[in-house]
Amino acid sequence: MQSISPTIISGFHALSDPLRITILELLREQELCVCELGEALGVTGSKLSFHLKTLKDAGLVRSRQEGRWIYYGLNLAQFVALEQYLSEYRRFSQILPARPCT
Repeated sequence: MQSISPTIISGFHALSDPLRITILELLREQELCVCELGEALGVTGSKLSFHLKTLKDAGLVRSRQEGRWIYYGLNLAQFVALEQYLSEYRRFSQILPARPCT
């Protein structure tokens, strides 16, 4: 059995929270600063910081500082890595026959 990369595990963990999914949806359109994310989501700074750190640690978002603001955007390379991991399961679907539910 092949071991699973820690970045794959942390990526799926980060995707397991509805608020983090909403953050990613907001970032899908454009890069946003923390203040814009907080306003759009209606969450406190500490709660938002926790979720952004989780997404950043998982490699799903990147950040950059401009003046006193930190801007967040998607790191598409990590989404590609997760997609490639999942694509391996599609490969098996052609081999295994469908099982009837019992």
